[in-house]
Amino acid sequence: QVQLIESGGGLVQAGGSLRLSCAATTRTFVNYAMGWFREAPGKAREFVAAISWNGGSWDYADSVKGRFTISRDNAKNMVYLQMNSLKPEDTAIYYCGADRTGLLQIVVRVPYEYDYWGQGTQVTVSS
Repeated sequence: QVQLIESGGGLVQAGGSLRLSCAATTRTFVNYAMGWFREAPGKAREFVAAISWNGGSWDYADSVKGRFTISRDNAKNMVYLQMNSLKPEDTAIYYCGADRTGLLQIVVRVPYEYDYWGQGTQVTVSS
């Protein structure tokens, strides 16, 4: 079992920045690619960004490219999402997911591939 705990959400004005964190409780964090997804009211869970087990591969949704950066610290069992130039359309609950890939350079965009999820953290961007 892997427990994921997100933090760092909040209310920010358009153009501002937030840094989301996700802490993983597992002894085998390096066996997992990690992803960030979001859910806006009335919408399906949407891919935001993902990173492979050692950071060697990553992927971003077109809507966040150039504004968001995903990173991880395997020594601390942490994954981060730095969000800059935030827009009102970024408002959503942000979820951290863990995808058991072993030591493969794989990142995926589909939620059903992920094995574990956190409880989410709310991000609200005001105009």
